[in-house]
Amino acid sequence: MLDNAPLRKIEFNGLTIEGYSRAAVQTYWRIPEMKLGFDLGLQPWDFMGTATWFVSHAHLDHIAALPVYVSRRRLMKMPPPVIYMPEVAVGPALQVLKAFSRLDRGKMPCTIHPVQPGDEIELSRELVVNTYETKHTVPSVGYIVSQRRRKLKAEYQKLQGEQIRDLRISGTEVTEEHRHPLLAYLGDSRAEAMDDNPQFYEADILIMEMTFVSPEHRKEKIHKMGHIHLDDVVARQTRFQNQKIIASHFSTRYNNRQIQEHVKAKLPDMLDGRLHLWL
Repeated sequence: MLDNAPLRKIEFNGLTIEGYSRAAVQTYWRIPEMKLGFDLGLQPWDFMGTATWFVSHAHLDHIAALPVYVSRRRLMKMPPPVIYMPEVAVGPALQVLKAFSRLDRGKMPCTIHPVQPGDEIELSRELVVNTYETKHTVPSVGYIVSQRRRKLKAEYQKLQGEQIRDLRISGTEVTEEHRHPLLAYLGDSRAEAMDDNPQFYEADILIMEMTFVSPEHRKEKIHKMGHIHLDDVVARQTRFQNQKIIASHFSTRYNNRQIQEHVKAKLPDMLDGRLHLWL
């Protein structure tokens, strides 16, 4: 496969997390088993086959590859993709696609759905995506992908199979829906978004930003810019119930060695080994 963009990959709990994220450069993620991706800052050639994308916000390092992605799928005779993004970004994004269509003299077929905090999107019988307000300098949302299953209600669990069958025949609902948050994607945001929506702390896998790590960078300015500092994570370390925490979107002010040194100085146990630095 053509290697046209940086790509990192890990596997955890039966899911593959692929992508790359660096502040002000580009951010893009894909979970192939879920058949979805998050953000379109750049478009690795291999990602073209994924037809459903969730955009967190409209800063260029998170959306610049939108026309490239749509155009490539058309050129390869693939069905038009489905893209979700904050409602206020939809109109301008469609205008960008129209402008590139005139420049490129090619159609830009896709479906763009507006989302707002509180929306729920059904991906399949088993997977649903919920949207949450995040705290950035432009309207932004985070996403949580949950698995849903129907389980026998507690009051019927001691019954025999024939009894449960009879209840069903009589019209009694014997099952209820249970949801389990598999993966949370924060996008660019201050940490308060997770405090306001504790589901981010509970998902099996959390992909979050940690743009700044150096003590020299003032948290007040960082928070005004809508980002997270390492100290914000340290202050909340007991809240993370996630099995895997992927920290990403590091500032280009730091090289990989500096990032590792700053984080390990403040979190030497790397949150019981659950913290993974996306470098």
